[in-house]
Amino acid sequence: MRSGSLTCGRPEDRKVGMKAYLEPEEVRRLEEAAEYFRDRLLIRVLFRLGCRVSEALNIGVEDIDFERGTVRIRHLKERIRLHCPGCDTRLSRTARFCPGCGQRVERAVRRAVESRRMRVLPVDPETLEMLREYIERGGPVSRDGKQVLFEVNRKRAWQIVKECAERAGLPRLVNPETGREHYISPHKLRDAFAVHAVKVDDSGDGLRLLQEHLGHKSIATTMKYRKLSGREQREWYEKLWEGKHE
Repeated sequence: MRSGSLTCGRPEDRKVGMKAYLEPEEVRRLEEAAEYFRDRLLIRVLFRLGCRVSEALNIGVEDIDFERGTVRIRHLKERIRLHCPGCDTRLSRTARFCPGCGQRVERAVRRAVESRRMRVLPVDPETLEMLREYIERGGPVSRDGKQVLFEVNRKRAWQIVKECAERAGLPRLVNPETGREHYISPHKLRDAFAVHAVKVDDSGDGLRLLQEHLGHKSIATTMKYRKLSGREQREWYEKLWEGKHE
């Protein structure tokens, strides 16, 4: 079985020989096909950090720690349940006073929201230098009082990745569950990161760290990448024929 090839899906929808995810070498070709440094950096960040496109577009200059080599990601997708620290009454995100005990909770709510909506990710030296160069060139833009790296919206980010994939001559990818073809998109870069991580280390600790890195609430969500990598199925199949000879 060729790495990255489709291994499951309904027979009538199965596209033999088509890939289900991008390999690191293909992501490199995607980067090289970018016409602008901004677009190349966007592709790089989406893959090397494995973040969602909404998270990448919300990264600000202040979120990058060049000394520690980290990037702070604001987890915009997570649903947060807040409770009063005094009486445990359920609170809204805009609550200033607890409806149960009347205690002032504005500061506690703000701290809880900020701490649970962020994760700090390590970033490799080469990507860090690209970020530094981009900032020195004046790439970031001001938005809502914050210097963000990218001024593009989700739709434009999707177009950038798709156009670069076409220039790089990369084929469409196949959903391993449905067998349907899809253009290469920002989320496919997140998938590529996750599958690459699983292929390098699919141990229990490796999967737990990947879960934290991707910001998954459930390990079951992370485990789908272990299945997608094909390694587990290949090892199982090869064991069926160990010591068997015609």
